[in-house]
Amino acid sequence: MQDHYDVVVVGAGNAAMAAALSAKQSRASVLVLEASGAEDQGGNTRYAAGQMRTVYQSVADMRRLVPDLTESEIASSDFGVYSREDYLEDVMRLTHHRCDSDLVEILVDNSFDTLAWMRDLGVRFQISFGRQAAKIDGRFKFWGGLPFEVWGGGPGLLDAYYKAASTAGIEIVCNASANALRKIAGRINGVYGDIQGKPVEIGAKAVVLACGGFEASAEMRARYLGPNWDLAKVRGTRFNTGEGLKMALAAGANSAGHWSGAHSTCWDSNAPETGDLVVGDGYQKFSYPVGIMVNAAGKRFVDEGSDLQTFTYARIGREILAQPGLLAWQVFDQRAVPFLRDEYRIRKVTKATGDTLEELSRKLEGVNADGFLQTVSQFNAAVPPGDPPINLSVKDGRTTLGLEIPKSNWSYPIDKGPFLAFSVTTGITFTFGGLRISTRSQVLNTAREPIPGLFAAGEIVGGIFYGGYPGGTGLVSGAVFGRIAGREAAQA
Repeated sequence: MQDHYDVVVVGAGNAAMAAALSAKQSRASVLVLEASGAEDQGGNTRYAAGQMRTVYQSVADMRRLVPDLTESEIASSDFGVYSREDYLEDVMRLTHHRCDSDLVEILVDNSFDTLAWMRDLGVRFQISFGRQAAKIDGRFKFWGGLPFEVWGGGPGLLDAYYKAASTAGIEIVCNASANALRKIAGRINGVYGDIQGKPVEIGAKAVVLACGGFEASAEMRARYLGPNWDLAKVRGTRFNTGEGLKMALAAGANSAGHWSGAHSTCWDSNAPETGDLVVGDGYQKFSYPVGIMVNAAGKRFVDEGSDLQTFTYARIGREILAQPGLLAWQVFDQRAVPFLRDEYRIRKVTKATGDTLEELSRKLEGVNADGFLQTVSQFNAAVPPGDPPINLSVKDGRTTLGLEIPKSNWSYPIDKGPFLAFSVTTGITFTFGGLRISTRSQVLNTAREPIPGLFAAGEIVGGIFYGGYPGGTGLVSGAVFGRIAGREAAQA
């Protein structure tokens, strides 16, 4: 390892590696600093399912990213299209139009080209037949504008990045933390840190911060997100404790975005405190649109069918955290069982079953049994008549009538035993508040002017997501702005 590089990248996940590879393509010497050991390197990317949302218009676009897509798969599928306007509308709608529109346009307009660039680097994509498609009249119909995922999920993405980095001659140093930015005459020109416990000073013409948010810091969660967030489970890495944010703010960076907001969802109640690489994303429980969720009083507290699951899952964790005991139970009957995702069938799951609703009610730990039975009775009486096939690819308009909290779509009675229930709590993925950047990934100061030599990408960036987001946008955002940050840092 040298004591000076053209570009130092802090972090080794999706955004960081996109930045490192992009900078190397611009002929810069690059060093990557990773706080974790080699077995954990990659930040939240290592825990990601790997779905990536991009604009696409045709089967030719599909084949650009998935060249081994077969003729039979094409013939048996309705992939639809996902336009620039669709993407922009989904992000704007789900962030309540509070997002930075300039950054979102950069994200959307560069989405497909960035995924194609990743494919050329060796990243493999596949079609989400098992995760994002419903078989209707013999054909797979994709819903939510999200047919692409990385082969092998987050670990597969990292393997491809690291192989490309090794070929390109990029140095990646693990157990290496950056603690402060070196700043001379107003310009960032390196970092102070530790490598395996020994202090180091590394010079650089530019630094890219791509080391995540503060979701793994219980103290920062309580301070910025509010009461009880310190008790939330962390879905990913334990190393994203906000150190990158702290040192950037100390160097004069401006903050942006939804600092009291986070991507959070349904997570198994007995999952460990932070992510488990053996189980991965198997602790998630995303099939709530075909059932109901109840709290400790046995009452429903959220509209489980307000929108397609890919548009609601990232905000539902906040709703669970507001419930007594910070938990909920998802309840399903046999009508719903064929639609339960694979994560409901893993060995490490908190589950209850009953041949009757009365039997199930006695097994829902922490739930008022009478309240639960009353809720199910009222719910069943409020669903529309008839029993058409369930189609999760579209909002079907089967809404309940007369309930204080409606279920707006996919309302079917809970009446076909045996019955199943799964206990969930809040799992936090990443935080929405972060650094303010330009459309060139430059970190801006409090006067909203670029800090020379400092760039950022990924979950450390604020201003893109508020309240919620369309599934698959996080990885794409990291890759798009990481690629830009690397290129701009090399040119700096």
